[in-house]
Amino acid sequence: MIRVLVVDDEALIRKGFQYILDAAKDIEVAAAVPGSQALQVAQEICPDVVLLDIRMPDVDGLTVLAGLRRLSHPPVVAMLATIGMDEHVATALRSGAAGFLLKDTDPEQLPFLVRTLANGGTVLSSKVTRTAVDIAPNAGPQEPAARSLARLSDRERAVLTLIGEGLSNSDIATRMRLSTSTVKNDVSTILTELKVDGRVQASRLAQRACLLKPSRDQEGG
Repeated sequence: MIRVLVVDDEALIRKGFQYILDAAKDIEVAAAVPGSQALQVAQEICPDVVLLDIRMPDVDGLTVLAGLRRLSHPPVVAMLATIGMDEHVATALRSGAAGFLLKDTDPEQLPFLVRTLANGGTVLSSKVTRTAVDIAPNAGPQEPAARSLARLSDRERAVLTLIGEGLSNSDIATRMRLSTSTVKNDVSTILTELKVDGRVQASRLAQRACLLKPSRDQEGG
């Protein structure tokens, strides 16, 4: 069971996310709170994934993110935002956020995006991916990869992340609770959109775009 903490200043948003995610058999919204309660509740319930509003009246989302990263067992954090938060995207990602989702994300996409986060993947709404490219002109060798990713849907990016982790189509289908034929079609679309010849090249592109977390050996130097 994936334990989720939803942090947002609007009760309607909190309840909406909770309703959608609790409908998934493998996801439990353990708490849904405003920003002022986020760190205390996170310490108490030890969530796997936190969906965190980036702009709240009582506390800044980036401040909460920093606090969550300092916990003894830090959760995976994806930032929530509305359109018009462009200046915060790169800052949040540099500060350790594993994803950035707009609040108008398709509700049907939320469960597998949370699963992707819980399994070590990175999720970016397509509009956010384009924004990250636009506001980071000095992105160097990662910029072409990010521009290619901007052509993919949220689900296709999630599939690409799992390709990068070395999963087969059947394994991806199991992980994302999709049919194997759906995954096969998504993989075909990904290879076409990214203009690559196979899964190895797609994996390398995912790596350059920072979709994959480094291994423990890489983190240790």
